[in-house]
Amino acid sequence: MARPLIGITVYSGRNASALPIAAVQTAYVNAIRQAGGLPLLVPNQLSQTEWTEVYPHLRGILFTGGGDLRTSLFNGVDHPRVDEVDDERDALELPLLRAAATGGKPFLGICRGLQLINVAMGGTLYTHIADQHPGALRHDWYPEIPRTYLAHPVRVEEGSRIGEILGDPLLQVNSLHHQGIKDLPPGLRGVAFAPDGIVEAVELPDHPFGLAVQWHPEWLTDQAAMRRLFSAFVEAACG
Repeated sequence: MARPLIGITVYSGRNASALPIAAVQTAYVNAIRQAGGLPLLVPNQLSQTEWTEVYPHLRGILFTGGGDLRTSLFNGVDHPRVDEVDDERDALELPLLRAAATGGKPFLGICRGLQLINVAMGGTLYTHIADQHPGALRHDWYPEIPRTYLAHPVRVEEGSRIGEILGDPLLQVNSLHHQGIKDLPPGLRGVAFAPDGIVEAVELPDHPFGLAVQWHPEWLTDQAAMRRLFSAFVEAACG
């Protein structure tokens, strides 16, 4: 059987020579390859006409982590920690996510990807959890800490799709974000939570595979549960 083509969203930046690049950490690429998918990077520079040409060829889409969404997209509260806003990326990923959500194309969101689906469907974000969520744990365990550091437990809802995939109601996860879901929109279900109540996973009911997690499973593929998450995504893309 041919391996499914999985689109992977990227960030825009500059290399050591200050030249513009479209890039992504290889951990995402390796996780998809390990699960049996064929990764294809989707650059932010694609016009609507161009990404809609690419879209039918993708069997699934991985919405990766990265910089913050622009606060005006969700009437968010500005904060000095808002960083790495990329309007070009927002302009590509929001309609791409909505197309996958409404069209039944399998997708997996990671970190920013979880925040993206929440905003795309009408939800809001804490623009800096530490200052806006009373009793918050530390969630921004970066950049000086290894990305594999298990920062806190996550409780997974019984009967959820992601719970069935991960196979464990309580997981230890890494935590590399300073923003998070504040208000969930109608139609999006929160299915995993940190001890302070921050939403750590969401899913679209009745979608073939519409899931997103706040942690970074691509750095935790030594754990069987995280490998199962990527394998389930690629398997759904084969269907």
